[in-house]
Amino acid sequence: MTARQVTIEDVARAAGVSRQTVSNALNAPHRLRATTLARVTAAIDELGYQPDQSARSLRTGTRKVIGYPAPVDNPADPNPLMGGFLQALVSAADAVGHRILLFRCDPQQGLAAVAKSFNGLIAARQVDGFVLSDVVHDDPRVDVLAEAGFPFAAFGRTAPGRPQNWVDIDSAAATAALVGLLLEQGHRRICYVNSAASLPWLADRRAGLQQAAAAAPDGAFEVGVPDDDPAALSQALQRLLVGPDRPTALVCANDWLALAAYHAVRAAGLTVGADVAVAGFNDMPHCTLIQPALTSVRLPLSGIAHALVARLITAVEDPAAAPTTGLLLPAEPVVRGSTPAR
Repeated sequence: MTARQVTIEDVARAAGVSRQTVSNALNAPHRLRATTLARVTAAIDELGYQPDQSARSLRTGTRKVIGYPAPVDNPADPNPLMGGFLQALVSAADAVGHRILLFRCDPQQGLAAVAKSFNGLIAARQVDGFVLSDVVHDDPRVDVLAEAGFPFAAFGRTAPGRPQNWVDIDSAAATAALVGLLLEQGHRRICYVNSAASLPWLADRRAGLQQAAAAAPDGAFEVGVPDDDPAALSQALQRLLVGPDRPTALVCANDWLALAAYHAVRAAGLTVGADVAVAGFNDMPHCTLIQPALTSVRLPLSGIAHALVARLITAVEDPAAAPTTGLLLPAEPVVRGSTPAR
């Protein structure tokens, strides 16, 4: 008997219970005695029974589908970080019997276009709620969903006055921990290689560095160039590295900026790690491909995805219990050869 042929009546007969008891085991297991629930579960596993999701959707009004507006990306040069997050999100949803529906929505196209993308899915009852990523304080997606009163959970902090059902990493604490590691290794003068992008998580990283680097014996300073131009950044860093007060460590706002730092260190006749430590943020795949391997802060993508899905399902199943405060998760440095002990 194949899984598609198995019915709820088959399970009931195998377990020696009524059809309603099997239904309770699937939808309200708390109503059953532990021994009865175990017997029904064993029969479901043995027969390979799969509940009819379409019938359940009609009965409960839920689809067990989560909408995810995939970030705009370049197929020829995709963002591996968000690709990793998508994998984690699919796994987290699958673990609780949900599926992910991908669709396109570019926040840069304006409020009307965003509203059209979301409201179409809401009106068609295709999803139970949404997970958003790359959320910024004035995000039009948040405004549209808040206005519609539709459940969502955000990867990134929403602005005050908007629903606070978000999950984020503590970027400030993670950067401070990275600086603390460098200070413990004996570094005395730290330079922060900042990004020109105006994004909330980059501001948090800068704030964390400023707070922690105040303890650097010879101080800390910052460098950055318009548009994060790699050639201009490398030249600016080279000038610092050949000066009398050159930094002993470069902390970069992301791993792409760290590549420019590597080039600058070598162009100045110095060695990454031995002469100047370099660290990044995000732990992108290229961190282990360059030499020496780059120390970087790794994002707990699986933990973020599971937390988002759990918070969203709570908001869908019991709106009164929807989280009203955000959740900060820790991210820790992965130490590699670019930051050896001095």
